Amino acid sequence: MAVLGDFAYTNAVLKRTVIVDKNLLSILVCPVSKAPLEYNKDKQELVCRASGLAYPIRDGIPVMLESEARQLDADEKLRDSSK
Repeated sequence: MAVLGDFAYTNAVLKRTVIVDKNLLSILVCPVSKAPLEYNKDKQELVCRASGLAYPIRDGIPVMLESEARQLDADEKLRDSSK
C-alpha cells in the first residue's frame, strides 16, 4: 500500500493525515527536474527544492502534475524540510 491514512478530530472537523510510505518516497522524483522529493506532513505535499515546486497529496494520492503544483517562495526553497 502506498499511503496510510489516519483520522483525527480537530475543532469538530474530521481531518485526515496521510503518511507517505518511505519506499514510495524513495522511488518518486519530481517530474520536472527528476530530483528527489521531501515529504511535508503538515502541508500534505511532496516538495522539490530543485524545481521549487510542491506537489499536493489529495485523498492519499500524490498529484505529480506540474500544473497542480504550488510554487515555493524563496524562504521555502532554502528552509530545511524536517517535517
